[in-house]
Amino acid sequence: MTSASSSARRIAATVLAAGAVVGAAALPAAAQDRDHRPHPRVEISRVQADSPGRDDRSNRSLNNEWVEITNTTRDAVNLRGWTLRDADGNRYRFDNVRINGRATIRIHTGTGHNTRTDLFQNRRDYVWDNRADTATLRDDRGRTVDTESWGRRHH
Repeated sequence: MTSASSSARRIAATVLAAGAVVGAAALPAAAQDRDHRPHPRVEISRVQADSPGRDDRSNRSLNNEWVEITNTTRDAVNLRGWTLRDADGNRYRFDNVRINGRATIRIHTGTGHNTRTDLFQNRRDYVWDNRADTATLRDDRGRTVDTESWGRRHH
């Protein structure tokens, strides 16, 4: 029995060692999978919902309310047909707007002349609720790309 139990112990030890090696190899792979989740290519990076100073509906005040969108990749992305929407359904639709790689654009509420870095919704009233709102960015197929919320949910 001594040689049989000795053989059984060696087999058990070998199986346990093999299991430990397989488990150790699988752990880094699982951790690596978690680190490679797809990050949004384009994201809402900052929101200034409450323009500084009094809310007097002047164009200056309206343009100090904005949302920044950042392209996190190296490649340019065309935002044609994409939308930026608030919780109340106010919507801004992008025309033929190209955002370069690793670049940021700012979408202002008021009126102005569009540039490579600043776009204007040409509105005469505020869009973003100072206390609580949600900005939603959707692609040209209507899929949600990113959202940014602040304050308590009120809808």
